[in-house]
Amino acid sequence: MTAKITRIANLDIAVAWDEADLRHVYLENADLVFAGNEIVHIGAAYAGTADTTIDGKGSMALPGFVNIHSHPFSEPANKGLTEEFGSDKLGQSSLYEYLPVFGLDPADAGPSTKVAMAELLRSGVTTITDLSIAREGWLDDLAATGIRAVVAPMMRQGYWFTKNGHTVEYAWDEKAGEKAFDAAMKTIDAALAHPSGRLSAMACPSQIDTCKEGFFREALQEARKRGIPLQTHACQGVVEFNEMIRRHGRTPIEWLEQIGVLGPDLIIGHGIFLNDHPQVRYPHADDFARLRASGAAVAHCPTVFARRGMALNTLGRYMDAGIPVGMGTDTFPHNMVDEMRLACYVARVMAGNYKMGTTRHAFEAATVGGAAILRRPDLGRLQVGCKADFSLVDLSHPYMQPAHEPVRSLIYSASERAIRDVYVDGTQVVRDGKVLTIDVDRETAGLVDGQRRRLSTVRQRDWAGRDADGLAPPVYATRERLPQQRPVT
Repeated sequence: MTAKITRIANLDIAVAWDEADLRHVYLENADLVFAGNEIVHIGAAYAGTADTTIDGKGSMALPGFVNIHSHPFSEPANKGLTEEFGSDKLGQSSLYEYLPVFGLDPADAGPSTKVAMAELLRSGVTTITDLSIAREGWLDDLAATGIRAVVAPMMRQGYWFTKNGHTVEYAWDEKAGEKAFDAAMKTIDAALAHPSGRLSAMACPSQIDTCKEGFFREALQEARKRGIPLQTHACQGVVEFNEMIRRHGRTPIEWLEQIGVLGPDLIIGHGIFLNDHPQVRYPHADDFARLRASGAAVAHCPTVFARRGMALNTLGRYMDAGIPVGMGTDTFPHNMVDEMRLACYVARVMAGNYKMGTTRHAFEAATVGGAAILRRPDLGRLQVGCKADFSLVDLSHPYMQPAHEPVRSLIYSASERAIRDVYVDGTQVVRDGKVLTIDVDRETAGLVDGQRRRLSTVRQRDWAGRDADGLAPPVYATRERLPQQRPVT
């Protein structure tokens, strides 16, 4: 059966990939044509026939964004809770005291995931890496949204907790780790064989400090056997950095190198706290040089860390040194354009140098950079032979005007508001800003109910027996009535 040909004609601008120059370029007055799920033409007026022609006048075509690190399982339910709270005595992080208390029950992960997917699609993300706990129905939920998904079932041998708010302890259960490992491998294999054709996978030992050496090595072996990457959270907190020094006498980067995991197969979730980071100041290592030489990649998610006063040092420094960097949406809102904007601003402030977080750094990390890390050269670019994953931006949107430099207008002014239509694998999933594959109202209601149930039991999990408002006080107090006011005379 011959694939149907769709032509989007007379685009004002297409952000196309120039293979000779290895960079995105602007094409004016361009046609974008795809047959089935593959781009067959990008450039001047298409001379062939098409089954469907869409008027692209007033639009800019963008490659679909590639998100290499996200937690849709639980993060949408943290809205209103974790925007500005962390543990003062645990490196300002929310990892140890807040997230274990607020995290959703697995039964409520479905609505949370779908709400996150709707946000991702609306912001032009066509490929998502989903770091979640394996659950029944997970793969089918992802496939039904129409997105292209990389499944990363998290697995670990231990978990952290605090009894007092100023020390972190670890509980180990290697048998539970083996069970989680087996479940993760089964989920990975199911994703690789999924009939949608849009699911793939990566191995994911959850965190560097909750998995032991043998666990990492076995995970790497299984990843290589399947030809997939491996991702773990590392260098994501001062507490973690100091814990690895305490256990092994090595920084997280040094330990990953010692056990044979630091290399081109590895994606480091966050990769912030290297020994030369100003919030660590540990001069007895050279993590940056080791990371650069290893070929390992970094998943950069600026928003969740900026909320706690932390930042990568810096996006431009890593990328200019040749360290592979992709972008992710580790937290709510799952808005890739917002992440790109913040990545630029935070890098410039961190370095005191506006060249250390340019638009090109962020845009390329979110497109070709992420695609390369996922080993998918057919994603993240508008090029003949690549997948038909792209967005159409409304150049007439008020926040895009004047559209003198349209990618800058999108990232710094319009954000997802100007993204009108999104296609994944040649199928439209967003039309006029509305997600076609998800009942957003229904799933949002399910998310609200799930958060409400979880918050009702917060006291049972918090070491100090606090309720949700005790852990994350509201911005303003609630009053039934105001004090009597003086009458107007």
